[in-house]
Amino acid sequence: MDLQQFYSGETFDAYQYFGAHLTEEGAVFRTYAPNAQGVAVEGEFTGWREVALAPLYRSGVWELTLPGAREGQMYKYVVYGQNGRAEHCDPYGFGMELRPGACSILRELSSYTFGDQAWMESRSRCLDKPLNIYELHLGSWKRRAGGEWYTYRETAGELIPYLLENGYNYVEFLPLSEHPFDGSWGYQNTGFFAPTSRYGTPLQLMELVDRLHQAGIGAILDFVPVHFAVDGYGLAKFDGTPLYEYPSRDVGESEWGSYNFIHSRREVACFLQSAAHFWLEEYHFDGLRMDAVSRLLYWQGDERRGVNGPAVDFLKRMNRGLHALHPTAMLIAEDSTNYPRVTRPVEEGGLGFDYKWDLGWMHDTLDQLQRLPGQRAELRPKFAFSMEYFPNERYLLPLSHDEVVHGKKTILDKMPGTYREKFDQTRALFLYMMAHPGKKLSFMGSELAMFREWDEQRQIDWELLKMPMHDAFRRFMAALNKLYLEEPALWELDYRREGFSWAEGAGQDPRTLGFYRQGSCSRVLALFNFSDQRKELDLPEAKTCRLLLDTAWETYGGTERQEETSLRGSLPPFSGRLYRCGG
Repeated sequence: MDLQQFYSGETFDAYQYFGAHLTEEGAVFRTYAPNAQGVAVEGEFTGWREVALAPLYRSGVWELTLPGAREGQMYKYVVYGQNGRAEHCDPYGFGMELRPGACSILRELSSYTFGDQAWMESRSRCLDKPLNIYELHLGSWKRRAGGEWYTYRETAGELIPYLLENGYNYVEFLPLSEHPFDGSWGYQNTGFFAPTSRYGTPLQLMELVDRLHQAGIGAILDFVPVHFAVDGYGLAKFDGTPLYEYPSRDVGESEWGSYNFIHSRREVACFLQSAAHFWLEEYHFDGLRMDAVSRLLYWQGDERRGVNGPAVDFLKRMNRGLHALHPTAMLIAEDSTNYPRVTRPVEEGGLGFDYKWDLGWMHDTLDQLQRLPGQRAELRPKFAFSMEYFPNERYLLPLSHDEVVHGKKTILDKMPGTYREKFDQTRALFLYMMAHPGKKLSFMGSELAMFREWDEQRQIDWELLKMPMHDAFRRFMAALNKLYLEEPALWELDYRREGFSWAEGAGQDPRTLGFYRQGSCSRVLALFNFSDQRKELDLPEAKTCRLLLDTAWETYGGTERQEETSLRGSLPPFSGRLYRCGG
């Protein structure tokens, strides 16, 4: 690493210089603490005695070569600042002990050999390919009988066949960087270069990603470039001063009780963009979903406070650099604002993301479907709105973890009506999601039609599959997902106006709608009835279409016999159908 590039914000490989690096004789320790009066390391290799690091000229870098240190040993930095002595974990450490412990752990990452060369050489950003993401919190997807976590390695054995069986071609992990509080779900980090020890070692995480790739499944990681945990052993006042955070509380503290990164400081920018590069390079993740991007675009995420220029500049530099280093990796923005050109290249005045979560689509869709059927008079215009703006950005449609917690109810339980009607409407909702332009993401447990909100302290409700309606719903989701993956019309032209058109004759009721999706060589028709009455539709131009899927089929918990016939003009209440037209 070039120190001058570090100071100017151009470095993406700072982790190769800073941190603790094992050698044949021991380890080399380096940390950046420009305002410290002294820095020492203590660990198992010193008998927990302090050994001083030497300042490297006036660079702010402190360094020590220490014989005898070896893989797996714990250590801390002791930093002497203006307020005295403080112990910290290594900001660039590759491993950490399980909470409530706060030590870093010496880890050698180069000893794992990946076997996913074919995947890495052929992967793409899926712009004209299917992208169906299963969002997963690793600690609460599945647990052992006694409630203990599965390891990364054990997860691979369970997760891969499940994803293949159920038609998901990518998995997105909620943050796996080390974090002290389970209830933060990984979004308040202390170890930005350390995979959480809850589920095993760094090499086991590499193995999980490797095995996913060899099975033809991509892996995306949630990445948190906005804020960090306030725990005193972390980044907070690392050298005795606000080094990584703002000195002012007005912009320095987030709504989540964490500290905001000061992105205008170039050394901090290098820290974050090096962490992003680290997960893509060393662990072979196929993309990063960047959390809370609105807090980077506007001060504290509030458009009234104005654009956060330094943070926007940081985003542009980071995304451009990551694309240069990893041209086939995805960069995904979780952004709820109307900030323009989020998914345009930086060279064209954009932010350089590949995809943006369409939170407007999510809000409008759930808002309408949570209403009683008689109160859905604005359903069609609300649904039509997203069909107007979808070419403006490369959108990804999310039904994520945020929508099934904190009293919001699960996707199924949001639907009004009887037990059966909840299932009917949820099946229609997911077909609508799959037929709508844009890539897809759904949170674990939604495929089981859970009634209980997600809780990170326990696994999802697998026992529901013993109940006929829930098992039928899971089979419906698997069939729908696989149909999406196999039908080019549903994804080839996701972001081009010619890939979508309305179907004339969808009826006068604003709760019914129909539209076509066009691929390069195929065309499909999607019809929906979100009312509680059977509706007649007049679509003479579609008489030659062949039925592919009906959400009301008995096999999925509905009331209609399965038939693969031409278009019928009558849709049952709370139902949707997908047809292939021509060919």
